[in-house]
Amino acid sequence: MARKTIVQTANYGELTGFVHQKFNGKRAPLEVSIEVTRRCPLECLHCYNNLPMSDHAARAQELTFDEHCRLLDELVDAGCLWVLYTGGEIFARKDFLEIYTEAKKRGFLITLFTNGTMINERIADYLAEYRPFAIEITLYGATKETYEALTQIPGSYDRCMRGIRLLLDRGLPLKLKTVPTTINRHEIFEMKRLAEETFGVEFKFDSLINPRIDCSQSPLAVRLSPEQAVELDFAEPKRKEDYRRMAEQDLANPAGYVRPNEKYSCGGGIGGCAIDPYGVMSICVISHQQGYNIREGRFLEGWEGPLREIRNQPRTRPTICDRCQIQSLCSMCPANGELENGDQESPVSFLCQVAHLRAYAFGYEVPEHGDCECCEGGAHREELLAAAERLKNFKPDVSTWQKGRPTSPVLKVLQPNSGCGSGGCGSHASLHG
Repeated sequence: MARKTIVQTANYGELTGFVHQKFNGKRAPLEVSIEVTRRCPLECLHCYNNLPMSDHAARAQELTFDEHCRLLDELVDAGCLWVLYTGGEIFARKDFLEIYTEAKKRGFLITLFTNGTMINERIADYLAEYRPFAIEITLYGATKETYEALTQIPGSYDRCMRGIRLLLDRGLPLKLKTVPTTINRHEIFEMKRLAEETFGVEFKFDSLINPRIDCSQSPLAVRLSPEQAVELDFAEPKRKEDYRRMAEQDLANPAGYVRPNEKYSCGGGIGGCAIDPYGVMSICVISHQQGYNIREGRFLEGWEGPLREIRNQPRTRPTICDRCQIQSLCSMCPANGELENGDQESPVSFLCQVAHLRAYAFGYEVPEHGDCECCEGGAHREELLAAAERLKNFKPDVSTWQKGRPTSPVLKVLQPNSGCGSGGCGSHASLHG
């Protein structure tokens, strides 16, 4: 008599719950982000890492197909479950579907980040047959005018819309998102309506814009002001209440609270890491001052050696962040300091202002935590308090925002190109010839 094989199944929530419970408090590379290229057909003004499609020097230095296969084998050995493929534009690599296929063969849960403009029927059909776990497409505007003012490429809006429809027609697991800028801010909630009502998919946004990883500060030319960023937060009731809850939890900490001495407090180097197109493993996709090249050894050698050492680095000096009690309202991390100030431990003024403004708009006072420019006597204190008063009386009417126009117009806007001057990105810049 043949023996019955019993296969135990679980839904995704049960799986993630089991995995996180099993690895709670342990260090394991469960999630790995892989940048397959930095080349992209768009020239978005806010982007931190895009390179021209014609950058042959960059393409020549990208991991080969065989190197990607070796990496995937090593990720299997390391116990990785989730793989995120990102760029640049992932489909800028002609062999991306072949790389993706190898990842599928190995059983990873795969998420794809793309701008959607290069998706055609062949790609959509292939993804329908070999489904990813998730696909996320970034929108840059709800209208052609705004979208292409940010991407700088005529025709890119129509190509993106076509890509979205090709994926949705095949029932693929799509989400849409955006990065609010001075160019598209007036259309954020029209993009939300387009996503949720027209396309029937989830939509999210994040106002954080970083300088470029080659040290150019040009993306900051289209970054929102702190007040504009918080105004967007407060226009969404759930997001606003989430920030209120986090503020209350933070401020409930005992007076004199000092954060742990480790430089890093995120999940980078603990539950996952990033690998750039040239094989450099780092804490995350925007941190590049320190890393390990997997071309010189195996993934686990980098994970257990250099990346563990990077993750365990102590802070080297006191800063205003040490005793700040509203850290949940702030996005400051070593990678942000590295990009904006050339120093991982140097607080980013914009992020500090946003965090304090969120607290002030809720009516909370921030306990003293050093020579902070946003607290009593600080250079930004009065302007933040004035903005907080405006936000307290803020009544979101997104219909009026949709009547606005980009504050940075038209195609081919010239932006400042000054670098960080720290030398921190110099070795990385050389990757692009």
